[in-house]
Amino acid sequence: MKDLAVTGTEKTVAEHVVDFLERRDVKHVFGLCGHTNISVLAALAESPIDFVTVRHEQIASHAADAYARVTGKASVVLSHLSPGLTNCATGVANAAMDCIPMVVLAGDIPTHYYGKHPHQEVNLHADAAQWEIYRPFVKRAWRVDRADLMAEILEKAFHLAESGQPGPVLVNVPMDIFSEVISADTFERIKDNTRTLVKPSIDDETARQIVTSLAAAENPVIYAGGGILLAKASDDLTAFVDHMAIPVAHSLMGKGCMRDDHPMVMGMTGFWGTSLVNQACLNADWIFAAGTRFKEADCSSWYPGYTFNIPGSKVIHIDIEPSEIGRNYPTEIGVVADIKSALKVLNRVAREMYPDGFKRPEKASEVADFRVSFKESNREMAESAAFPMMPERILADVRRALPDDGIITTDVGWNKNGVGQQFDILTPGSILTPGGFATMGFGPPAAIGAKLAAPDRVVLSLVGDGGFGQNPSMLATAVELGLGIIWVVMNNNAFGTIAGLQKAHYGLTYGTTFPGTPDAPTNGPGYAEIAQAYGAEGVRVSSADDLLPSLEAAISSGRPTVLDVAMINNPTPTTGHWNILDIYSPDKDVSHVAT
Repeated sequence: MKDLAVTGTEKTVAEHVVDFLERRDVKHVFGLCGHTNISVLAALAESPIDFVTVRHEQIASHAADAYARVTGKASVVLSHLSPGLTNCATGVANAAMDCIPMVVLAGDIPTHYYGKHPHQEVNLHADAAQWEIYRPFVKRAWRVDRADLMAEILEKAFHLAESGQPGPVLVNVPMDIFSEVISADTFERIKDNTRTLVKPSIDDETARQIVTSLAAAENPVIYAGGGILLAKASDDLTAFVDHMAIPVAHSLMGKGCMRDDHPMVMGMTGFWGTSLVNQACLNADWIFAAGTRFKEADCSSWYPGYTFNIPGSKVIHIDIEPSEIGRNYPTEIGVVADIKSALKVLNRVAREMYPDGFKRPEKASEVADFRVSFKESNREMAESAAFPMMPERILADVRRALPDDGIITTDVGWNKNGVGQQFDILTPGSILTPGGFATMGFGPPAAIGAKLAAPDRVVLSLVGDGGFGQNPSMLATAVELGLGIIWVVMNNNAFGTIAGLQKAHYGLTYGTTFPGTPDAPTNGPGYAEIAQAYGAEGVRVSSADDLLPSLEAAISSGRPTVLDVAMINNPTPTTGHWNILDIYSPDKDVSHVAT
């Protein structure tokens, strides 16, 4: 057997990998140990890179997802083989659906055991096929079969994760290759390679065509998606809106692409959109879609007459991914480009063509009036002293306590749909939500990644009791790292959104609410006590008036804190449409009800 003592530029592949990550300015690696990856952990022990150890791999991938959203760079996850990789899969798939760059390094069985069905191998249908588990959702999955290929595969992995439509990739490494000793030649060869690829923009002729069309439109609307946030293009979009005076609608993932109090921001479209934004999109003659996929929930299941009337409205669509253009709606002008680069050109051309810009005071007045009336319609709920609390009151108090630049992570249910509809985001990019996969359990571990990426900002996770219960062991990581995160558990003792849906269509809540026991608290397990058992602060809020001071105290303490808040299971108000309503009750006008 080869002597593992190394000198000069000869090191184990694991050590070369860690050197590579250091050169890419990676600060944190998220993951969990296993016998296939401890060589990498040994190398990380001598590195300035911090290994963020968790108690479940899904926590690692969700935390890495949020970390990448805040930093704008590919995050790194280290996984063990088989059960480690499958535990990690949900978080990686969530990142894939939301176009979040991530590099997953996974240990695997030794190459000399291919075909022998060794300990923990996935082998029912093919040998050495672990990497194929991720093929349906990653941008690419590599299996490293030779140590000398590691450098170029890693380089390709980071480039692919961060370029085009971003997303996760898998680099699957047999454990014997991690431990093989090689020279630094292959890694030296890529040292001077570019870190980031130049992204495509648009030409002036196309920009003039777009600006001319929008300038001549009677009722133009900008429809902004998550691509704005991925490209860090919020300032560019705001400048374009200010000059062209075009009202802005956004998707769920586009929430926070501009300040919600901007005079031309109407809000989120679709099933949980408001009447103002859905009606404005229906009446639009031109829609400028910027970095969006036109996904089902944002488009009222693509039914005409609820959110969009396309065909009818003409669409300008700019996206980095060609397959998104025309996928769900016909497009008049389709442009494949990085939205930030494109907006820079559009801003310059718009100022050259129309130096005085545009004013639409009537539209700004309409938006302002609607905000006043919408807030007034929610006032009774937002100020209610009822306990268990109204969800609107919880959101209102969180907004009061949270600094303008505080980062909020959501999960699914009221904390996602209600926040998208009626919670003002005042710093672009400060809301992290699971969009395409709508993964229950995303929010609590995502807060860990967000806090590590932005340690000086307040980070708060709004989560239902169902979501919090998915992986409460993330509290151990937060306590061990001293992360002053606040988790607000909106506790209705149910999978509330689904309970309301089932109640409306079937008249029962079987399997969607938690029955409890005679000895259990009214709203299920003692989440505050669970937090205390992990070493965090835990507070069971006992009245509506207790929440705001509890929030303020938690923020001031700088300690990881769980606030368990009993909540009434009211449905989020809707004005759009969801196709499942027709499937469950095709002849009835029902949606969700309180349970």
